[in-house]
Amino acid sequence: MTYTAICAKGENMLSDIKKEEIDRILSDAKKNEVKFVDLEFVDILGTPKMCEITVNRLEDVLKEGIWFDGSSIEGFARIAESDMFLVPDAKTWAIIPWGPNKTARMICDVYLDEKTPFEGDPRRVLKRQLGIAAQMGFEYKVGPELEFFLFKSSNGQNDPQMMQVHDNAGYFDLATRDEAFALKQEIVPALEKMGMIIERSHHEVAQGQHEIGFKYGGALEIADSVMTYKTAVKSLAKKYGLFASFMPKPVYGINGSGMHVHQSLWKGGENAFFDGTNEYGLSKIAMNFIGGIIEHARALTAITNPTINSYKRLVPGYEAPVYICWGRINRSALIRIPRNLKGKEKGARIECRFPDPSCNPYLAFAAMLAAGLDGIKRRLQPPAPVEEKVYGYEDEKRKSLGIGTLPGSLAQASEEFAADSVLVDAMGPHVTQYLMKIQKKDWDEYKAQVTEWEKKRYFGVL
Repeated sequence: MTYTAICAKGENMLSDIKKEEIDRILSDAKKNEVKFVDLEFVDILGTPKMCEITVNRLEDVLKEGIWFDGSSIEGFARIAESDMFLVPDAKTWAIIPWGPNKTARMICDVYLDEKTPFEGDPRRVLKRQLGIAAQMGFEYKVGPELEFFLFKSSNGQNDPQMMQVHDNAGYFDLATRDEAFALKQEIVPALEKMGMIIERSHHEVAQGQHEIGFKYGGALEIADSVMTYKTAVKSLAKKYGLFASFMPKPVYGINGSGMHVHQSLWKGGENAFFDGTNEYGLSKIAMNFIGGIIEHARALTAITNPTINSYKRLVPGYEAPVYICWGRINRSALIRIPRNLKGKEKGARIECRFPDPSCNPYLAFAAMLAAGLDGIKRRLQPPAPVEEKVYGYEDEKRKSLGIGTLPGSLAQASEEFAADSVLVDAMGPHVTQYLMKIQKKDWDEYKAQVTEWEKKRYFGVL
């Protein structure tokens, strides 16, 4: 179903929060002596935003929503059309376990008025795609793995030029080397108090790099969790005098940070990706889904890797998933098939390795779902799996095997996205127009910069 058709059906319109939900929230606020409530939402670029109310306003906002000025929010209203409306999602109520005052939060949907959803709200874009999947009988589940870096400053300021990686530890190192061990032991219970199920935390490959993994779930719930995760990490790192960054490639010469996304479709309570007779344990539906991701891979990167810096990570040599292929043991592939315990059909999934944590999770999940569903609708078959390190191949061998590469820059990715009708329709005209505008602006500004590399390379010889 097209974007226009979905809008015509009037889906995701404002609905009243049930009285029992309001009573539950008000009771919890009183029990926990909440003083303030943060009403959070996200702009098109994935930047978290909020306005704050006192707990005395909570019941009214739950029943009626609240107006705000959207004129200065990236990709939202023009100055002449600044009034916008927030509708809190009662399911996202949580007490924030850090900060000096008793504060709770709710994540909100953005509306133009009390009854008209805003087409540029990233949460709505994802809801639209989930609705399309539901019409096909599917539920979309995801499990992202977000890596981040911790930095310490040599001058006490958040000056990027003065930042140094926090430690010299490596992959899965013990607390004796992992200097952020105590910080992570504070982040994990904080996230659990906010309703997330944490599976593990560990030091990543690069110095100062970490990952905290949480359990998979429905895509909307997990997109909300990604935003909570980023906020918690940044807030608690600051408490320790550190700066946390989800920048894809903050340091030259070491691994960048990815956001690998494990995903599967479910139907009637069963994992639609599982087939025990297949060598990879994957069903025809899963293979078609892979085919769709591969078909749209180059265009997807404009959504899943939306910054100039994203393409500093997507280069050969750092286990970066640059090559458009799939396999089980090939960690340079775009899509990896994780091993699954025999008979454990719930674990059948694919792992898209190319997204990075600079993306807006709502848009990234919506785009990958749209690509996968297109593969199912068209019964696309992926190419043969590749179980070797593709970055060791010569260009001619890769070409002979039909293995393409992801775009080498944001400019190339934007061009691919603009030409992909499936993804353009999935994002909708408002989001598409704004993304193209901001990515062109970023690229034009970047091209005009004179970098330190250029100065070192040319200043003394030209």
